[in-house]
Amino acid sequence: MRIGELAGRTDVSVRALRYYEEQGLLTSERSPSDQRHYAESAVDRVRLVQQLYAAGLSSKVITELLPCVIEGDATPELLERLAAERDRIDGKVAELLDVRSRLDSVITGATTNLLTGRPCRNEAAPEAAPGD
Repeated sequence: MRIGELAGRTDVSVRALRYYEEQGLLTSERSPSDQRHYAESAVDRVRLVQQLYAAGLSSKVITELLPCVIEGDATPELLERLAAERDRIDGKVAELLDVRSRLDSVITGATTNLLTGRPCRNEAAPEAAPGD
């Protein structure tokens, strides 16, 4: 398939697909007129790359782990790198859960305000000392 079709099927811009190739994340064959042509498997690969980017991995890290994902080749160093990335993502998940909890508190206060007219009160925020 040509680059425009791959872009349409994956909802990724043509520019991004070219970047993926520059970074070694995606490969194509070239026609005699120098047009890119991709295998059907490129759709799944682009989706995987997008998921890894969404998880916060850099193109360098993605390039390092693709051989493991695609071809099944792993090294002890790669395993350490993957575990470190998982730990980093776990930290982000914990931060997001904390933010969600604080937002829930704000929503509760806003709901109470709408129902009773009492001021919104964020239970997660520390109270200001008198005179602050």
